[in-house]
Amino acid sequence: QVQLVESGGGLVQAGGSLRLSCAASGRTFSMYTMGWFRQAPGKERELVAGISSGGTYYTNSVKGRFTISRDNAKNTVYLQMNSLKPEDTDAYYCAAGIGYGLSPSSRDSYRYWGQGTRVTVSS
Repeated sequence: QVQLVESGGGLVQAGGSLRLSCAASGRTFSMYTMGWFRQAPGKERELVAGISSGGTYYTNSVKGRFTISRDNAKNTVYLQMNSLKPEDTDAYYCAAGIGYGLSPSSRDSYRYWGQGTRVTVSS
């Protein structure tokens, strides 16, 4: 079982920046595939960014604005969000997958979830 705890959400004006953090439990964090999803009420959860030893993934709408990174020594994954837009307003969830060869771009790679953190971008 992997426990994930997000932090860093909040209210920001359009064009501003936020950094989300997600601390994970476990001794083999460097082997986890980690991702960030977001979800609006009544909509499907969307994979925003993912990272594994094999590379990174970004959904088209955030390419060039968001950066996912990890610090394996701290068991933490980050999502740096720049040039935020009102349409980025959502609940953001950290997710993890454990297994060999999991693709960071596949929703099916992720099995463990954090409780979510709210990001609100005002216009």
